[in-house]
Amino acid sequence: MASSKWPAVVESELPHGYALTSSGRVSGVHEAGDVFYEAPFSDHERLLLDNVLTEATRATKVRFNIYIGDLGADPAAGADAVFPATPEAARSVLIAVSPNDSAIEVRSGNEVADRANDRVCQLGVTAAMSSFRQGELIDGLVSAVRVMAAAIGR
Repeated sequence: MASSKWPAVVESELPHGYALTSSGRVSGVHEAGDVFYEAPFSDHERLLLDNVLTEATRATKVRFNIYIGDLGADPAAGADAVFPATPEAARSVLIAVSPNDSAIEVRSGNEVADRANDRVCQLGVTAAMSSFRQGELIDGLVSAVRVMAAAIGR
């Protein structure tokens, strides 16, 4: 397994104004009047992605997680390294994307592997690829989550 430069979130080490939500996501604010340069996605894109993750998780009872970042020289090994640190890994699906390498990997936990099987994971990858080719990362991720949730069902 490859290692990631981003370890699991330690709440006590988060910067001022950041918190770990009950869902496992990190939420942060910045001081009023300060210019905020760190956000790579628009508010609309983040809201869209958050909503689709919430809807898919509620509809399927399978936790959906997304990782966007460097997966290393071997993206499959990188996804394998990231997956155990995701929230509720045993009953979740991880869609890991390394945009600079044009790589996408999907992993499913052992408690949901029968529902989120290889066929379902491949459907998610296929759904994401056309948007990714057009440079639409969030649209591709939304498509992948929706298609996978529909295939998993309840």
